[in-house]
Amino acid sequence: MDLYTDLQNRFKKIVSDSNLDKEGIFVTTSALTPEEAIGITSRKDYPLLNGKEVLINAEFKGAIGQAFTDAPTVFRGNIQDIINMDLSDNRNKALFIASLNAVLKYLGLISNTVHCKNQEPELCGSEFVKNLKEKFGNVNIGLVGFQPAILDNIRKHFSVRVLDLDDNNIGKIKYDTMVEDSREKAHDVMNWADLLLVTGSTVTNGTITQFLSLDKPVFFFGTTIAGAAYLKDLERLCFYSA
Repeated sequence: MDLYTDLQNRFKKIVSDSNLDKEGIFVTTSALTPEEAIGITSRKDYPLLNGKEVLINAEFKGAIGQAFTDAPTVFRGNIQDIINMDLSDNRNKALFIASLNAVLKYLGLISNTVHCKNQEPELCGSEFVKNLKEKFGNVNIGLVGFQPAILDNIRKHFSVRVLDLDDNNIGKIKYDTMVEDSREKAHDVMNWADLLLVTGSTVTNGTITQFLSLDKPVFFFGTTIAGAAYLKDLERLCFYSA
């Protein structure tokens, strides 16, 4: 079964079991400004800050869910509208994922669905080093998605290769590390790495499936992946989100 069909079916069952499909409750989404999304940060090279990504914010009965996307759109509708979306469209994927996160947060099934702000992304990068050192020692890490605080922290303690889809990053040296093209080098990096750190936004751009059946540790990071990680039992790291 296709990943997104499976997510829709699992979400539909949870909604039905919780009797939320009987209510005319609306999910509302909006695109956050960079400052609303991430606050004031010391680093200025986050994708959010250069317009390459937008953080979609979904609200359901006071609970917040978010999703990073490069195809933002706004929406107001009920849960049935969300469940029945055509997820072959990346705009709909982002709306579905953000709304999924909001509803599962409301039900108490997930936590850490609101992006960290200000100096917290920096602290998060340090926490990755501590966590991975304790669990794995000295390993080769494949970082999927350019995230400056994580990259700058882990590259000082591990051998790292980084993959990205942004042509403005590919081929450039970022924090003493060459950014490689995920479309061409993903399998090479997956074979080289002992473990992978994968941005949760892979679930909104459709590239997540290649990282789901590897015979090595894969950790997804960020708020976007919260609901999908719960439904699919994926490992997730997100240290300072709310």
